[in-house]
Amino acid sequence: MSIPRTIGWDLGGVHVKAALVTDGRVAAAVQVPCPLWQGVPALDAALAALPGWAREEAAHAVTMTGELTDCFPDRAAGVAALSQWAATRLRGPVRIYAGRSGFTAPGETAALSADIASANWHATAALVGESVPEALLVDVGSTTADLIPIVAGRPAAMGYSDAERLATGELVYTGVVRTPLIGLADHAPFLGRRTRLMTETFAHAADVYRILGDLPEEADQQGTGDRKGKSVAESRTRLARIVGRDLGEGGPEAWTALAAHFAEVQLRLLHDAAAVLLSRPDMPATAPLVVCGAGAFVGLRLAARLGRPAVGLADLLTPRIGAVEAPSWISTCGPAVAVGLIAEAPVR
Repeated sequence: MSIPRTIGWDLGGVHVKAALVTDGRVAAAVQVPCPLWQGVPALDAALAALPGWAREEAAHAVTMTGELTDCFPDRAAGVAALSQWAATRLRGPVRIYAGRSGFTAPGETAALSADIASANWHATAALVGESVPEALLVDVGSTTADLIPIVAGRPAAMGYSDAERLATGELVYTGVVRTPLIGLADHAPFLGRRTRLMTETFAHAADVYRILGDLPEEADQQGTGDRKGKSVAESRTRLARIVGRDLGEGGPEAWTALAAHFAEVQLRLLHDAAAVLLSRPDMPATAPLVVCGAGAFVGLRLAARLGRPAVGLADLLTPRIGAVEAPSWISTCGPAVAVGLIAEAPVR
């Protein structure tokens, strides 16, 4: 007997994302924090924190990025552990997404671990290709950004693994929450001088986007560098430390300007990667950017800088979305939404 609903899962090393698909339409989507580096039991806590529908009977489609977490000796072991967790903790039949190799059973992942590992980008790109045959998918998350060319309705990334996509520029290891600012630059302009930065993880991208008023509150789920609060004043205090200052040594305008500089540096990283990908001969000059992720607002700015049209993932999927309580989660949970929809109605 078929189960009338599917839950798509994206098991990450920092968040777990889940999307409920009923009769081919997304009925709900949500993200909760999951410090998987502490061990697989972190997934149990994340499951308990999710809405009740995530613990009910359903067909389950699982993609993952958490296999690279340092609690596992290697990615193959991580894939096996996460697949086993899904098979034993989720109620109902479970299939694991192996990207270019389709779905497989949890007990048969060993031969496909290289295809399963961090293949969540492939699910989103495959789904987008159903609606937009030529595009650049730009998924800016809390930690990383995926830039995936879509050609003839299919993912056309030159790389597949994390290592390959880092080399091709299709994976840019920068995001709008967790990226330490010292990972973006080694100097910055402040009060008329070019100053080197302290090589400490005092401040992160979330501090920048809180100060600028860009970061969606629901996406701000990680702790701060000093384990203190997330107010603008506290974010400014952390930002000040990066340039060896105290908060009182600059006014609000100075801290906003410094935050805007880091936002510009991050955007420039994405611009350089996207420009290379869009220069491919198989990418039409009219190809839009399809943007999603916690940092979709950065994707929109990237499209404007490149002079390309942009469309949000949630807008693209409007015909396949029901009365979702928080539509913004569709964008943030793109891979979970995608793998759930693909599992119900496989992409051609």
